[in-house]
Amino acid sequence: MKDTFKTVLYALLIAMTVRVAAFEPFSIPSGSMVPTLLVGDYLFVSKMTYGYSRYSLPFGLPLLPPERVFFDEPERGDIAVFKFPQDNSTNFIKRVIGLPGDRIQVKGGIVHINGQAVERRKVDDYIHETSPGDFRRLNQYVEILPNGHEHLIVEKSDAEQNSDDTRVYTVPADHYFMMGDNRDDSNDSRFGGVGFVPRENLVGKAQFIFFSIDGQAWKLWTWLDKMRPSRSFTFLQ
Repeated sequence: MKDTFKTVLYALLIAMTVRVAAFEPFSIPSGSMVPTLLVGDYLFVSKMTYGYSRYSLPFGLPLLPPERVFFDEPERGDIAVFKFPQDNSTNFIKRVIGLPGDRIQVKGGIVHINGQAVERRKVDDYIHETSPGDFRRLNQYVEILPNGHEHLIVEKSDAEQNSDDTRVYTVPADHYFMMGDNRDDSNDSRFGGVGFVPRENLVGKAQFIFFSIDGQAWKLWTWLDKMRPSRSFTFLQ
């Protein structure tokens, strides 16, 4: 009995250590990162990539110094999980577009970084299921950031969006400018609710989808019909 207890305790300690120091599971609750991420995707977030802050710990416990430990700068195009700056507790996931000191502006739906338009090319339209049985056709592009990182984005085609033309945002020191890949349906750094994301709020880099289901994962009896095996075990870009 004593050996069993010790085994369980050690297993729990190892699991907690991995979750705090290495990888944390994360599920996608909204469509702001369509087409890259879908509601019902379950992924692993690497906490090692950007180093550690208090928000790397459960409940944001203030056990680490204010500056990040073992910090490594995010790269443009990274998909990052961070704590929502307005409450420092809710997890958000977006793509890193602007680094400290960058000037970011959207003009006619096209992102401009430091005065230069980001290259993009049109590809086949994306058919997005906004609700069960309700489908919408979205314009889809490959966006190519200045560092050569390529990823897919989508935009609505039937109306001009408020997010298509913005002021110039100058990213402060130790902050980042985040955008969703679903450009007309994303609450991100273009809007006051999110704004610039402080360095300490970074949780980690999303790297790997390990499971995907079109529905609620706890409903085990629906897995055969709802699982999306083509999305499982895929690395993110």
